Amino acid sequence: MEVILLEKMRNLGKLGQTVKVKPGYARNYLIPQGKAVYATSSNLAKFEQRRAEFEKAANDRLKQSEVKLEQLNALPQIVIAVKAGEEGKLFGSIGTRDIAHAVTKAGVEIEKRDVRLDEGAIRSLGEYEIMIDLESDVSAMIKLKIVAE
Repeated sequence: MEVILLEKMRNLGKLGQTVKVKPGYARNYLIPQGKAVYATSSNLAKFEQRRAEFEKAANDRLKQSEVKLEQLNALPQIVIAVKAGEEGKLFGSIGTRDIAHAVTKAGVEIEKRDVRLDEGAIRSLGEYEIMIDLESDVSAMIKLKIVAE
């Protein structure tokens, strides 16, 4: 199924690009979220009429992301205190929601979808570098320290 992207998306394409995606991905995510429209001639014409509006919105999001990037780079190390066993294993785990809450508490508003944990939830004490994806091409690294209560 072909769709026209209404915003830049990582690993998919740029604003205004026509891309082929699986029908379920288009129907269940891209179109309901307002990230794409079906690639028909009428939708293409409507998009071209509103292209400047979409580009302005994308530039605004990029500027906001760059401001957040500077704020994240200025943050000191984030410390999360949790219950842990004697061997350094956590009772439970630290996930994206916990990290987003800690960063927001430190002064920079982020959402849990911005936090990337490639290896999954954190289950032991220690220091970690966490990737924060603010926009499709703006990312920050924060230092996270998990300590025992």
